[in-house]
Amino acid sequence: MNFSGLIQDFGPLTITGLAQGAIIALFALGYTLVYGVLRLINFAHSEVFLLGSYACLIVWGFFGLDQNSATPSTLSVIGLLLLGLVAAIVISGITALGVELVAYRPLRKRNAPPLAFLITAIGASLFISETVGVMTQRNIKGVPPLIQPRDVFVIGNMHVTNLQILIIVLALMSMFLLDRFINRSRLGRGIRAVAQNPDSAALMGVNKGRVISLVFLLGGLMAGIAAVMYDLKIGVTRFDAGFLLGIEAFTAAVLGGIGNLRGALLGGLLLGLLQNYAASLFGTEWLHAASFVLLVLILLVRPTGLLGESLGRARA
Repeated sequence: MNFSGLIQDFGPLTITGLAQGAIIALFALGYTLVYGVLRLINFAHSEVFLLGSYACLIVWGFFGLDQNSATPSTLSVIGLLLLGLVAAIVISGITALGVELVAYRPLRKRNAPPLAFLITAIGASLFISETVGVMTQRNIKGVPPLIQPRDVFVIGNMHVTNLQILIIVLALMSMFLLDRFINRSRLGRGIRAVAQNPDSAALMGVNKGRVISLVFLLGGLMAGIAAVMYDLKIGVTRFDAGFLLGIEAFTAAVLGGIGNLRGALLGGLLLGLLQNYAASLFGTEWLHAASFVLLVLILLVRPTGLLGESLGRARA
């Protein structure tokens, strides 16, 4: 165990872990929203993220940008980022709605058992992933260098870059807006009502079907934002890019408290930090294993996760 390396590089490991954790946290919100309302895990959410990661690349490709392009001017970067975000959000949102419409709604109308939803979600995930794999010939797709990482400030040996700040700030802003929407808006009250008691919510005039579609859409929007940040940070994507990150996001959702928005944020950030610390301490081959070991240990002590508050009882 390399304790000296962990202590020496604690600052750089922390900032990179927070940036990675911010992406995982946004990804995890989709699992949390759907579970909070349906008490089901949407394992097709990883492909919602996947299509968002390709959507922004396609838009940037329309402007002649690829992995070998030069970094555009500042104004061009802002415009391209906004266009990429819009494209990823739209495609991920539409994909999430499509998954709900095709894979979930027919089963809900037939009062299918939970296992049927699980199998259908896995099937939808494999179908989308393999379709993308066939269309891309399973090749890695490079990301245009829109943002050249540049130090903004330095604390000791911790170099904080513009890209890391962008990822963390964008994730926190997205989480804040979603939290305000769930806790303050009329539609958000409907989501919390259905999450708490679907039958009572229906008696009060809340349309359960619309609420379910809305939570899928919101999860898709968050996945689209995460997909753009993932592209910028990692620099490549491929047909199975959502698989491992999806498992990590699900782990983060459970770690913070499945069905809890703020728990997903906390779980994602903690998981990102833990992975970096574990990679430094034990070696990169233990990066993913350590996160699941921590998950098991926390669930043994607190089965509901760190925060453990359901979506239906969320507070402002």
